[in-house]
Parts: sequence; C-alpha cells; structure tokens
Amino acid sequence: QVHLVESGGGLVQPGGSLRLSCVASGSIDSIFVMGWYRQAPGKQRELVASITVDGDTFYDDAVQDRFTIFTGETIVTVYLQMMSLKPEDTAVYYCSSGRFGTTWPVYGVDSWGEGTPVTVSS
Repeated sequence: QVHLVESGGGLVQPGGSLRLSCVASGSIDSIFVMGWYRQAPGKQRELVASITVDGDTFYDDAVQDRFTIFTGETIVTVYLQMMSLKPEDTAVYYCSSGRFGTTWPVYGVDSWGEGTPVTVSS
C-alpha cells in the first residue's frame, strides 16, 4: 500500500501562484504514475495533471500552460506548480498514485492523499 501526504494549499489572489507537494511512502516501488486530482464544491473529482516514472506528463485542457507537474529526484515526491490562478481553480486538490500495469493518462488510482484545499479569491 502507498501512503500519500500533500502540503502547500492555501488562499491566493487571482493571478497568483502556489506549489503543492506530495510525498509517497510505503510500497513506492509499485508506483508507475502520480497525479493530482481536484474537486470543487458540488462537482465531481477531476484529473488535473499526472506524471509517469518515465517523465511523461498529462494536463487537463483547463490548466495547460498554467500548471506544471514535476518530481523530485524520484517519483516519490511530486509537485504541482500552479501559476496564473483563477477563481475556478478553487478546489480541494488530491494527490494520487497508480501502480505498474495501469493505463495512462487515465489511470486506475491505487492510493489517495487526504487532500489540500486551494482557494483563489480576492
């Protein structure tokens, strides 16, 4: 089992930036992909961005060119750099992982973090 812990959420003004972090522990050798989902109030959880152990990345159209997903030295630590934030980016952001053998870019989520809230408001 993989355990995920997120950090870095908070309140930011429109146009501002935030960086989210996620650290994995446990069965880390099983991780093929890490990604960030978000869930806004009253909406379904949606995939924002993901990255594989090979460095392949995926972005939802809504965040393309504004968000960047990258890892530390290994995929154990994953970051989401968010720029030019908009009020519609307000949501709880969840780190997720998928194991080897899953599909990509839409992958079977093996583990979820508890989420970190991001609020974009003036």
